[in-house]
Amino acid sequence: MNYKADSPDDYIKQLPEDRQPVLTKLRELISKNLPEGFKEQMSYGMLGWVVPHSIYPDGYHCDTKLPLPFINLASQKNFVALYHSGIYADTKLHDWFVDEYPKHVKTKLDIGKSCVRFKNMETIPYELIGELCTKMSVKDWVSLYEKNTKR
Repeated sequence: MNYKADSPDDYIKQLPEDRQPVLTKLRELISKNLPEGFKEQMSYGMLGWVVPHSIYPDGYHCDTKLPLPFINLASQKNFVALYHSGIYADTKLHDWFVDEYPKHVKTKLDIGKSCVRFKNMETIPYELIGELCTKMSVKDWVSLYEKNTKR
């Protein structure tokens, strides 16, 4: 789903009514639990948390004008998506999340490279997502990112 939003608040206001409380709760949870230094902004037409240029001037290697992305949150047609770059880049973090998920939710985990899809709004593991957000600092993310992209 494409939303033309200038701010995270504007994005949430454009969502279907049943999605607004879910995205609001996830947004608050992510913002509360991410370590200091990440900045919330609109990113790729979604809610995003990035490493700002003031901390990491090199920016994102695909387009250095953009800050380094870390987490995105989106309302798609049939699901809510959490895009977490740390899960994609860090096998240990990915494996931890996959192992913990069934302890919080009875349904099967629907995960891609960095995307966790939630089709049932009633079974989103908020506590687990909050814990996931605490697992990687800005320094850790930049270090891992550079290790994987700079040769």
